[in-house]
Parts: sequence; structure tokens; C-alpha cells
Amino acid sequence: MKIALTLFLALVTTQWHAIPVPTTASFRGLSAVDENIVWASGTGGAVIRTTDGGKTWSLPPVPGAEALDFRGIHAFDGKTAIIMSSGPAEKGQARVYRTTDAGQHWVLVLEEKIPGAFFDAIAFWDANHGILMGDPVDGHFMLFTTDDGGATWQRVPPEKLPPALPGEGAFAASNSCLAVQGADYTWFATGGASTARIFRSTDRGKTWAVANTPAQPHNASTGIFSIAFRDEKNGVAVGGDYQHPDDSFPNPLVTSDGGKTWNEPATISVIKEAGHYFSSVVFAPNDKGFQNNIVAAGPSGVYALQDGNRWLSQGDMNVNVIASPNAKTGWAAGPKGTIARWNFEGAGGVYRH
Repeated sequence: MKIALTLFLALVTTQWHAIPVPTTASFRGLSAVDENIVWASGTGGAVIRTTDGGKTWSLPPVPGAEALDFRGIHAFDGKTAIIMSSGPAEKGQARVYRTTDAGQHWVLVLEEKIPGAFFDAIAFWDANHGILMGDPVDGHFMLFTTDDGGATWQRVPPEKLPPALPGEGAFAASNSCLAVQGADYTWFATGGASTARIFRSTDRGKTWAVANTPAQPHNASTGIFSIAFRDEKNGVAVGGDYQHPDDSFPNPLVTSDGGKTWNEPATISVIKEAGHYFSSVVFAPNDKGFQNNIVAAGPSGVYALQDGNRWLSQGDMNVNVIASPNAKTGWAAGPKGTIARWNFEGAGGVYRH
């Protein structure tokens, strides 16, 4: 059932700046601490870092990780970061590394070897508490939590989660199929099964519930790829079929009750010009500090939700992931070493129920 929802987004002028970096890796991991400190990660074991807003970049090597695809990254500051590789555990590709000295040294803090394990996303509530999620093994999604900034990890007992559906999995496309909010709330999104679902926890991953969404995937490559929450109640989800990006998908889906129910806003009409597959979505802060502006991205570019009924193009760069740390700037990363920075001018709006 659709909910009554009014969305308004003031006109946003966006200036894109493509930034050269010292690698042609394909990036899916992106963590923007602020407008100056940004880390990104991707194929070939690549990790890059800037502390001056993209003027210069370092490429700190991760020894022994040259064959890994670091699809998830979380940076705390210019020196401390966690990276997660996605790939079959049986091939040694399900790993997590940590650095506290700007990448001069990396410590392998988690390596899962159970056959079938595949890490999808990693997130942190604060400097100490974080969560890692992966695809189902033996019928349940795999979750780990940390209470010491990622130095050690403990697996959440599988029986604490609702069982996975046949064919259900998550998508490691942008490290954003998992979201956290406040001190205790977390959600992760799925696809590939008869119904795309969103799991939710209000106690930092100790116990879980799950909700169906209106999205009904028609194959293993379709589902919800990215979720974001403005606060503990209001969230947004986007996705599609990455193998057939023009196929129809209900972008966006929204919730106003903390993820218990998800609906298509009554005022939304997906326009063909936006494409139908998004791999990343954020609530971009406006100049008053409120995260009201919904911005999504995918192979057809970056789009902002405009006037509550259409996606307005903000740039046609092919990107996998976006991040918006504050009202001053945003970042995007994608294939073939793509890193871009954009500045929002006149951003503002409200998100009302």
C-alpha cells in the first residue's frame, strides 16, 4: 500500500570536477570523512587517500592483497581506516584489514574461510562499534560486529537472524546495502529472491527482524543495492538489475517507520532519462545541516530527486558509489580510476510526511 508522502527538493546546482588519481582501479569503496579527507578502495588491492581535498593522493599498498577487490572501506580520519574485500572465501578473498598509520602498515584483522562466505558491506556507528555483513551461508546471512574499532570481530549467531529466502543475497556494489544510524540502529537490503527485503536491528545487530518491499526481483541480478537513513525513522532504498540497467525498478522506496514497512511514494514517477538502476543513494546534507536531499547514482550518472516526482540529472559520469559528508561537498567513485568531486550550491529542501 502506498503512503501519502510529499517530497520537495529545491533546485541544486552541481559543479563536477573529475580528479586524476594514481591508479586505474575500479572503485566501489568510498569513505569521505569531510571535504578534505577521503579514502577509496577497489580492484587490484587498490586503496587511495587524500587529506587535502583531492589535490594530492597517496596509494598505500596492502601487502599480499594484490588480487583482492576492496569493495568496502570506512575511514575514521586521515590515519585510521578499515577495508573489506569481496570474493569467495574459499579463494582467500573474504578479508578485513586495518591501518592506524595512514596505510604504512596494514593488519589482517579478519579472514573468513567458510566455503560460500562472501562479504558485502561494512559500516560503523562510531569509532569503536561496527558491523560487517555477508551473503547467506547455510540459510542465514553472515554478520560480524566489533567493539574495538575493528581490531577484533565476533560473529553474530546465525539463529538471531530470520532465515534467508531461496536465492536471496546482497550486492557488494557500493558498500551501501548496509546502513547504520544513531548508536544502535542498522539495516541491510537484499535481492535475487522472489521479494527484495530489508533486515533491521535496533540493538546494534544482536537481534533482527525483516520486512518485504514492493520490489520483486525477476533474476539473481535484481534487487535493492543501496539504502540510506536520514534518522532512525526515515529511510530510502534504490536498486534495479545491474545486468539490465534499463529494466524498470521502483526507485526510490521509502520508509517512515524505521524500516518496518517500505512503499513507493505516491508522487514519484520514474523517468526514462534517469535509467532504472542505481547502485548508491545518500541523504545529502543541505546548507542548514539537514540531510533532506536524496541523491542517487549508477552507470547513467548522478541524479537528485527533484520536486518529488522526477530524477534530475546532476552529471552523466559512470559511477558506482557516492558520499556526501557535509553541505560543502560530495564525492563519487567508479570504474577505471574514476574519482570526482562535486560542490552543491543552493541545496535545500524538506522531507515531510
